[in-house]
Amino acid sequence: MKDTFATRDTLEVNGRKYAYASLAKLGERFDLKRLPYSMKILLENLLRHEDGVDVTSREIEAVATWDAAREPDTEIAFMPARVLLQDFTGVPCVVDLAAMRDAMKALGGDPTLINPLSPAELVIDHSVQVDVFGSEDALEKNVAIEFDRNQARYSFLRWGQKALSNFKVVPPRTGIVHQVNLEYLARVVMHTEIDGQAWAYPDTLFGTDSHTTMVNGLGVLGWGVGGIEAEAAMLGQPSSMLIPQVVGLKLSGRLPEGATATDLVLTVTQMLRKQGVVGKFVEFFGPGLQHLALADRATIGNMAPEYGATCGIFPVDQESLNYLRLSGRSDEQIQLVEAYAKAQGLWHDANSPEPAFSAVLELDLADVKPSMAGPKRPQDRVLLTDVQKNFHEVVGPLTANRRKGNGDVDRFANEGGASAIGNPSNAIGETGVLVEHNGQSFRIGDGSVVIAAITSCTNTSNPAVMLAAGLVAKKAAARGLKAKPWVKTSLAPGSKVVTDYLEQTGLLSELEKTGFYLVGYGCTTCIGNSGPLPVEVSKGIADGDLAVAAVLSGNRNFEGRVHAEVKMNYLASPPLVVAYALAGSLDVNLSTDSLGKDAQGKDVFLKDIWPSNKEISDLMASAVTSEMFKKNYADVFKGDERWNAIASPDGALYAWDEASTYIKNPPYFEGMTMELGTVEDIHAARCLGLFGDSITTDHISPAGSIKKDSPAGRFLISRGVQPIDFNSYGSRRGNDDVMVRGTFANIRIKNQMLDGVEGGFTRHIPSGEQLAIYDAAMKYKETGTPLVVIAGKEYGTGSSRDWAAKGTLLLGVKAVITESFERIHRSNLVGMGVLPLQFKAGESAKSLGLTGRESFDITGLDNGNAKEATVTATAEDGSKKQFSVHVMLLTPKEREFFRHGGILQYVLRQLAGRKAA
Repeated sequence: MKDTFATRDTLEVNGRKYAYASLAKLGERFDLKRLPYSMKILLENLLRHEDGVDVTSREIEAVATWDAAREPDTEIAFMPARVLLQDFTGVPCVVDLAAMRDAMKALGGDPTLINPLSPAELVIDHSVQVDVFGSEDALEKNVAIEFDRNQARYSFLRWGQKALSNFKVVPPRTGIVHQVNLEYLARVVMHTEIDGQAWAYPDTLFGTDSHTTMVNGLGVLGWGVGGIEAEAAMLGQPSSMLIPQVVGLKLSGRLPEGATATDLVLTVTQMLRKQGVVGKFVEFFGPGLQHLALADRATIGNMAPEYGATCGIFPVDQESLNYLRLSGRSDEQIQLVEAYAKAQGLWHDANSPEPAFSAVLELDLADVKPSMAGPKRPQDRVLLTDVQKNFHEVVGPLTANRRKGNGDVDRFANEGGASAIGNPSNAIGETGVLVEHNGQSFRIGDGSVVIAAITSCTNTSNPAVMLAAGLVAKKAAARGLKAKPWVKTSLAPGSKVVTDYLEQTGLLSELEKTGFYLVGYGCTTCIGNSGPLPVEVSKGIADGDLAVAAVLSGNRNFEGRVHAEVKMNYLASPPLVVAYALAGSLDVNLSTDSLGKDAQGKDVFLKDIWPSNKEISDLMASAVTSEMFKKNYADVFKGDERWNAIASPDGALYAWDEASTYIKNPPYFEGMTMELGTVEDIHAARCLGLFGDSITTDHISPAGSIKKDSPAGRFLISRGVQPIDFNSYGSRRGNDDVMVRGTFANIRIKNQMLDGVEGGFTRHIPSGEQLAIYDAAMKYKETGTPLVVIAGKEYGTGSSRDWAAKGTLLLGVKAVITESFERIHRSNLVGMGVLPLQFKAGESAKSLGLTGRESFDITGLDNGNAKEATVTATAEDGSKKQFSVHVMLLTPKEREFFRHGGILQYVLRQLAGRKAA
């Protein structure tokens, strides 16, 4: 390592000496006091990795002299200290590493060179589904089903645990990856031996889930990346990025009575989306920090993808140390964190200077009001008092197609929604669809809440809102209220610590009384693992073509994500999830309407059962202890009897099972040689899909259940898999044959090449035939026809799903042309060798009159060096339209990756070449 600026220094803590790259020494040459906290982390990273090639003194000086107002134009190389995986995204990562070992052997290199070079930790949390709910045995039954469904995947991960060095797996039934990271895996300050010397440096990470940013609340800089970028980081490759702008959000005051961290984060999300922070860092500061618990900070950091930022970070301060102590970290580690942060100028207190920011927003916490977000985007905040009004505004378009004829369902729609459903204060009347389930008869209609889920890392990591939910349940149960019989309720905590403190306070049994039984430790509903609705309820929804709702404590509510039969999804705090389960409908005003009647016939209102802030804080102080954390994380990598009983192969190379429909050697390296290719212009391409704005990775990437009449379903049936054993797309991410067939197959995606058709279909040109997107792509493949995808603004927002890029590549798509890209997805496309192109400002497919029926030539790429290219669209009558697009290969490193065919091919050639040398 180079040390151009002579910053190497020694820090002594507890009698042990640590080498470190001193920002104080660099501060003798540059004014670093004005730098935001996150920029100092980036600066230290560059100082420590200076090698004169990937990191030079020029990049270090560029960050040290950072201009807050300057548009990003300087590339730097960032190397995270560790990588964090969850199993949906982690399985394909490990599959790719196994495939790279095979490819390395074929290239004449040493397969065992393919290993994570920095700590890589995978938490199995995305596989559990809510198959069973509302009973004491729901957890055990769901876990048993999970292990049965995922034997092949778990066997493969156990192989990886044995064969790969520097790789650890947190087994199922432990917790949600981001909560486990916050409560246990995060170090805040790393320490390791480098060339015989103990070094201390900031804990930084890449995660293969966009909500990796949750750990930003603890002062740890990290963000979500695609699986392929994470793999490159594991293999020692720095990530190229532009020095970002940093937006500051100044917090003052404290949360008022009745407001929760969920209400706060929904407010912040709306503010920052309006400001526009895509591709930027967001940093929180100001006097309000002293009134914001660490768990609240983590809640805000978690939803950085929802407000569009790369990260949403808080500095290290006394509250950080308090949390480290509470969560059972060692005294030695806590002392190292404090000493290092203070030595590096990374410590925040009342005397800390206010940094310079690219823009500053201000929020008085006292102004936060109870809120929800929906019905399909997390930034669409709705005040709790306005939810009923919002429901009436959105339900009309959702039910317009069925307003024909007569009968109860149509009368129900014409009367304006579910005013009677689930609200005992109103006369029910003969409206809606009659359903008989579990010996009960009831009616459901538009706005009926059919899913109420306490789920997702965003909120289940926060004791305040979890205890609040328990207190609401306790007070409701005391008045004789419970969830309506049509509501599928679920409690899926982010770690076993949560159930410990709920049991300690007696609130777990109170939640059960209202219908909320423990169903598993995992993401469940928030990622679409909500499981099937009761058959009778599902039939009622279909018979009435009803627009029903889900209320969940998650961070994502995109169309088609939570459940295929649910058209409206609202994000809410855990106590509000309980409240809506009691009400059973969106067509109530919880601030004024009764939730039901008690045994004496008296109305019960939300205000009657809502706990005070003091009740919650007193309970937290007495019930949440460090012993709970220490006990639950003592043997976190060991797993239970089910995990340890799974058989798995041994050996450096994985023994692929050709019969497996879960794990398969992917085709990315077929025919690969050491010779570097060139970036050729694209000729006579056809459009696979023409899409509008806000196409998310949920629209693109296979997710949720697999339909038996879909291309993926037909494939599985051809391999002898029965529909009952299909499992989810997420669970089959290790098999490209399944995943490519589900790409662009979301039931809500709208291809503008078709008239009024929803779902994964397109029009094959020139035949004009309407086909499933996969079937059309294979038909184009037979004729050697390259493909393009065209879309509007914010293409690729949503979870960092690597299969949104992998599937795009395997369908034969060479280029994606949009009005704007989401950061992670654009990076993923580059990493897989798919060319991202962007329309010029003010231009779009609509303004250019593109129909998707044209033939497209993309020229002037100049072997990937061009900043602009020319697109010529030739219509069926021979007329041509020509326009320029931006080539979104933003850095020299990205252009190099693209010329290699992707990041993985680049890494392979580097390692194989090193071995050959």
